This record gives sequence, structure tokens and C-alpha cells, in this order.
Amino acid sequence: MKHEWIETHTSHFLILTLLVISIGGLVEIVPLFLIKNTVETVAGVRPYTPLELLGSNIYQREGCYLCHSQMIRPLQEEWLRYGHYSLAAESQFDHPFLWGARRIGPDLARVGGKYSNTWHIQHITAPRSLVSRSRMPNYLWLKDRPLQYSDIEAHLRALVRAGVPYSENQEQYDKNVALFGKDVANRLVISRARENLLAQVAGNADGNVVSPTEMDALVAYLQILGTLVDFKKYDEGYFARFR
Repeated sequence: MKHEWIETHTSHFLILTLLVISIGGLVEIVPLFLIKNTVETVAGVRPYTPLELLGSNIYQREGCYLCHSQMIRPLQEEWLRYGHYSLAAESQFDHPFLWGARRIGPDLARVGGKYSNTWHIQHITAPRSLVSRSRMPNYLWLKDRPLQYSDIEAHLRALVRAGVPYSENQEQYDKNVALFGKDVANRLVISRARENLLAQVAGNADGNVVSPTEMDALVAYLQILGTLVDFKKYDEGYFARFR
């Protein structure tokens, strides 16, 4: 078959184009029906605690995802700078996903534990006091704005409907104990949400338990990013089987 025959007959060209697209689409789609899960099997990943969840909400509200991604691609230059590439499992409880679309600032997928709480507070309040060329706005009001958490139980119940395993009854609690361990399961009980939130504030940011601030929540959220998976426990190439 001469190539000219294809190019000079629109109908032939259209049919062959559709055939190629169909084959390519089937190659991509069919395997998804043959594998049990596209999320990696990995220990440690858990839903956010109430304080971390509210921190995620503030992160979204202030548009942080517009300048910071949370997606490390499996490219050498990426993991040399930011760490192990991102796993689907690490975002399975995010609603919505905060992968981002560009990087005006650095990727934050593994920022947790990299800096102290004090550093984060200073950076959020006055970014250029720590990074002279930063384009990040000052968010100084977060340190003084009281955290609104009166509806936290309703928020957790809404996420349960989306598939996040917070617990409302003994059966759900027992399942979380089996999945995450007792300590984590206790922090995912909806009826204890306010108690758990205040307990986490006590060891966070400014330590002001009487009046937790939005800064407390945002710092708690940043400090958990990328810390749930211990990659040292897995052989090199283990996660490649899920890709």
C-alpha cells in the first residue's frame, strides 16, 4: 500500500486513523479491567487527622496549590531534588487531589519534617525573611485568626460518604484498628474529633490550646506531607509493578 493512496483518499485516511486510535485506546484501557487495584499496596498511609484536614482546607482556600505542586514525577531530576516519586496511595484519601499544575514555588509532596514548626510559621508569615527571592505573599493573619472547627464532625461524616474511613461505630473502628493500628484508629473516631484536634494543637506550632489558630492547622498539614510511607522498607523497583 502506497502512502499516497492514504493521503489522497480522505475516507481511507479517516478509517485508518480511527483504527489506530482504537487499538491504542484498547491497549491503555483493557489492562485496567484486568488488574485488581491501581493503588499501591503500602503501609503507613492514613486519612488526615481533624487538625490536618482543616489545614488542608486552608491550603486550598489560600490557593497554595496554584504555585506549589504535590506530585513528584518518576524522573531522575525530580527525585534527586524532591525525593521518591509520588505514589497513588499517598493521595487516596485526598478530596480533592492537590497535585497542582505548575511550580512557581517548590514541590511540597515531601516537605513534611524537612523544616521545624518555627521555620514554617516564619516562612508563612514573612517568606522573604527566609528565602530572599521568594514570590510568595505574606500570610501573617493566619497566626491570629481563630480556627473554626465547630462543624468538624459533619465534615468527617461527609468524607465517610466519599470513602474515607473515619469511624462512627464499633465495626468501623475495629476495621481501622486492623488497617492502621489502635493509635491511628483513635484519631479517626468522629465523636472524638474536637478532642483529638485540641490534643494535636498542644504539640504543634504555637502551643496555644485555648484558641487554636489557622496557622496551627496549616503547619500540621504541611508537616504530614510525604511522611507516611517509609520507603526504606521497600526494595528498589517494588512500586514499579503498580505503574
